[in-house]
Amino acid sequence: MRLLCVSNGHGEDLIAIRILQALQGMLPDLPMAALPIVGEGRRYQKLGVEIIGPTKQMPSGGFIYMDGQQLARDLQGGLLQLTVAQVRAMGQWLRADDVVLAVGDIVPLLFGWLSRCSYGFVGTAKSEYYVRNEQGLCLEQSSWLDHLDFQRTCVYMPWERWLMRRSACVFARDGITTQRLHRWAVTAYDAGNPMMDGFVIPSPVKLATVDTLKVLLLPGSRAPEVYGNWERLLQGAKNMMEMVPHGFAFLVAAAPSLDLAQLAATLARYGWEPRGAGYGQGPHSLIIAQGAFVDYAQRAHVAIATAGTATEQVVGLGKPVLTLPGPGPQFTQSFAQAQARHLGPSVTLVAEPSQMGQALQAILADPSRQAEIYENGLHRMGPPGAGQRIAEILVKTLLA
Repeated sequence: MRLLCVSNGHGEDLIAIRILQALQGMLPDLPMAALPIVGEGRRYQKLGVEIIGPTKQMPSGGFIYMDGQQLARDLQGGLLQLTVAQVRAMGQWLRADDVVLAVGDIVPLLFGWLSRCSYGFVGTAKSEYYVRNEQGLCLEQSSWLDHLDFQRTCVYMPWERWLMRRSACVFARDGITTQRLHRWAVTAYDAGNPMMDGFVIPSPVKLATVDTLKVLLLPGSRAPEVYGNWERLLQGAKNMMEMVPHGFAFLVAAAPSLDLAQLAATLARYGWEPRGAGYGQGPHSLIIAQGAFVDYAQRAHVAIATAGTATEQVVGLGKPVLTLPGPGPQFTQSFAQAQARHLGPSVTLVAEPSQMGQALQAILADPSRQAEIYENGLHRMGPPGAGQRIAEILVKTLLA
């Protein structure tokens, strides 16, 4: 028996790798390979997992479902030919006794079914929180598919549930989604979210007692969108410094793929001057580092974000996040609204940078809201260690 992991995105690759690392510790002789549908799968390569089939970075970065123009660009870039080649490569690699672990949305799930092998599914793209809360109250919906009334019964569409019922095991994003899938005879487990692996959950902090507020800036990772979002974040930071009588220490967790010189040029336009190992503006400081996200997320009191996965991780640490949607293609108004529904009171959606200071002041002045944000984040994202818990279940189900 061998295992093939199929995933479709940067965050999905990260989740898959958490699980594969745990499996390597439990079953060191299990041969593994990966098929990253989106991107080049560099994270798998660092883990020493063989990549089968062709890979290619598409113009949309995997966000074709948000914008028809992005889909058109990907089609022009060879999306259909790439997908056909990947399905063919999967069929050529797999043997009858092999298994598939699909991580992501309906696309890798469909790959699992097409493999004709036993498959498991880690659903990363959907949560019942997108459409309802624990009391069952339906929330505002924005997709045209919602008008078909499918999602009033389950956030997963009937064809997605059909594919999941044919899998050996399904791992949902959270408990509320797991419970809903059980109603549809899906063998689903609530093992937590591997995105929180590697973090230490901090004790709650009363922000009113903090002298220097540490604010994490999360512009995202996909160029060229990230550079426009970076400017909007700096505008929001400027508004905070003007509106909130606090000292600020801004921590910038820049993705390794970003051009630091370009980020620095924008800083200069907004009045930030080199100071020591970072930058300064009056009593305020700012430092940028690549590869420092976990450290900065642990140290920060609050975050301003135009990011997907990183926003969820900061929320999982019990901290408030102010999100600032932009033109996209990833962090659009619709994406930010769906994310806010998913993450609940932990996320404050701010329409414009000029409203950032007011939004932060409202949180600082409300200790009960801070307590709610802390408890909500831990509840919705779950504790660290999910990769290990999922691997243990896979050994008893998919790999039995």
